[in-house]
Parts: sequence; structure tokens; C-alpha cells
Amino acid sequence: MRRRHFLVLFVLLFTWLPEEAYSTEEGTFYTYFELQSLRIDFVLSGNDTSRAASLLHLRKEPLWSAPLDHLVDPFKYGDYFVFVTDPVSCDTLYSRGFNTLFEEWRTTPEAAHRTQAFLNSVLVPFPRRLITVTLSARSRIDMCFYPLLSFSVDPEDSHIDCGTHVSYPVTELVDNGSIHRHVDLLFLAEGYSAAEHDKFLADAQRFTDVLYDTPPFTVCKDRFNVRALFIPSCQSGTDIPHEGVYVHTPLHTSFHTFSIDRYLTTVDIPAVCDARWDVPCDALVLLVNTPVYGGAGIYNFYATVAADNDRSPHIFIHELGHSFAGLADEYFTSEVAYNNFYPLDCEPWEPNITTLVRFVDKWNDLLLPGTPVPTPLMAPYDVLPGVFEGAGYSSKGIYRPMDHCMMRDYAPFCPACSRAILEMIDFFAPR
Repeated sequence: MRRRHFLVLFVLLFTWLPEEAYSTEEGTFYTYFELQSLRIDFVLSGNDTSRAASLLHLRKEPLWSAPLDHLVDPFKYGDYFVFVTDPVSCDTLYSRGFNTLFEEWRTTPEAAHRTQAFLNSVLVPFPRRLITVTLSARSRIDMCFYPLLSFSVDPEDSHIDCGTHVSYPVTELVDNGSIHRHVDLLFLAEGYSAAEHDKFLADAQRFTDVLYDTPPFTVCKDRFNVRALFIPSCQSGTDIPHEGVYVHTPLHTSFHTFSIDRYLTTVDIPAVCDARWDVPCDALVLLVNTPVYGGAGIYNFYATVAADNDRSPHIFIHELGHSFAGLADEYFTSEVAYNNFYPLDCEPWEPNITTLVRFVDKWNDLLLPGTPVPTPLMAPYDVLPGVFEGAGYSSKGIYRPMDHCMMRDYAPFCPACSRAILEMIDFFAPR
């Protein structure tokens, strides 16, 4: 009789287990990790020929919103990678690729005669037991990853910061369900005064509508949660250094990054991380309260967009292509600060450009039979997927999938870019 009661109790308990517990991969997550985050603050320093990484700070944060069943990165995107491994078995428990402003800076003329340091931050699941964390950088010689910094993390270490930050008001714009099974998109206010709270919410809703009206996002509306986090700013706007404009804002964004007027970024990474510390976030957009044209997108970290420019809807989608899906710029005539950003003897990691070194790994399957490679920009190929020269800031040696695309001139996303976006949505929000 007792065995029968025990069996009934076991069945009842199993029935009430959360959905996450039914997956083997999710079971692996709970074996090694808590539903919290370990924030790793670190410094990247160097110049155009060398780079180094130094650990700065470890912090425990209250949420882990990424998938519980996709722990190892399948894309291998990004110039940097974080690996979490078991120190005994050496098995990879978690990995993610990401980009940094530092790596972009290394390709500018300034880096040839100056050494500089940039603050950076990356999140991994908070461990239940001792782990090894390795930060690796991609070599521009062979495109492989090599370790820059490796260290152990004991979850009981008293030096891990467990303190709290200020919690700012969050408005739910779209709520489709579990933070672990949806893309959690977060709009973060920058340069909005306390009196402009309603304007920020209206702007965030406007850009949400833009997202949902843009293919391929149109077919994935139910796979996003969207939130708007308001941080009041002492002053409205953002820095415009080339015009002598400087304002006091919480995230310290600024135009004229790398001396490019339209490039709107922030190097104050701790401020961004401290602001979003207790809010689910898979894709982060800094919504900057300015009518000046500009924006930026850093893969697996943030996008910025000027809220009030006539072209802001396109800027938003373009920069989200960078920051969320790892897409490359396909333009090749606009002013940039970079020198030889893509080595022509290596295949770029981005899914929408190629040097033809390993084109078979890109969008080769999207070409119609008989399409020449490279593809001439003439009928009938000019309106079809092809391999068109000119992309990645270079008119020669780098190729794009279509003549026009959101990643070149704000045309609709090409098939290669659309596929990459949908694959990333599938990663964060599996059906």
C-alpha cells in the first residue's frame, strides 16, 4: 500500500515539474547552472598587432533568460568567444560568440601608433560548481579562435559581487510567454529626461511595430517578448563631438565614434550592464533620443538607433541585423574608419558575405542552377540571389548575396540574411 501511495505521489510531483525539466539538454543546464547569471567584466587592450585580456570583476545577477537547451553555440559567429568548461572532464558546458568595439578599433589607423584599452562584459549561466572560463579571440590569419584569458570560478567565492543595482521601470510591450523560449527584446532609454517617459514608451512601441512589419520578422511575431526600460536622463539627446555638443546621459552614448559622424555607440559597458541587470534580455536596443542620423550594431551585445530621424525605422532594422543575427555590412562606397577589415585570403564568419574562400559554407544552396559565380550584375541575375562583387566596405574581393538588401541600402532583407535571422530566432525561441 505504501508503494502505491509513493507511486501516486511521484506521478503527481512529475506532473507538476516545470516544462524545462522534460528536456535532456535542459536537465544538463540544471545539473551545472543556476537560473542566474555570472557577469564577467574584463578589459581588452592592445593595438593593430597585439591584444590582451584581463579579468576585472565577477558579479552574480538574478536572471538567466537565454535558452536552457542550447548551451553550446552552433553558429561560431563573432570575433570573440567565451567558453565554460568542466575542469575535470574538460567538456564544454556553455559557449557564445560576441563582438566588441575594441576589435573594430584595431582596424583603424589610430591603432597603428597607439595602444588602448576597452571595457567589456559577457554573461554566462551562474555555476553550481567549480568551472573554467576561457575568453578566446579569432585570428585574422586563419579565422580560428585562440585563448586570451582563462580562469576558474568557484560559485562560493566571496569576491563575487552579489550586490544590487537600481531597478528602473519596465513596461511590457509584448508578452508571449516563457523568457527561455522566446526572444527577449529590450529597448533601453538613452537621453530621455524624466518628463519624456511617455515619449520613450511611444518610441519603443513604434519600433516594435516596425519590427513586426519587416520580413522575415513578420512571420515570427509570437516568438518575441518586448520590454521597454526607462532610465531618466539629466539632459535630453546625446553627444555630438564634431559639433561641440556634449550632454549628460546615463549610458554616455556619442556620435563620431572612430571619427565617423553617423557612428553612434557607447564605450561605457558597465553602465549598460548595470541598467539591464534584472531584466530579461536576448537582444538589446539603446533607443537614443535624437533626430540626428546614426546608429550601430555590435553582435551579441547591443544596437543603437537615433529615435527621431526620418530613416530611423531602417536604421533600427539594419543595426538589429548586426547585433542580433551577426550580419555584415554589404555596402562598399560609404565612408568607414577601417583598414582591410576583411582579409581576402580568409572566409569571413558573417553569413551574408564571402571572399569565395569557402563559399560552399554560405548561400551556395540558394543560387538557381547555372548562376555564375561570381555573378554579373546584369539581367536576369540582378534580381536573383547571386554572388555580386562589392561588400564589407570593399568594392573588390568581397561578395554579397543580392544587389540590394537591408544590409546594404535598406532594401528588404535578401534570402541569405532572412535565413540567418530565422535561424537565430529558432535558436532563442525553438518551436
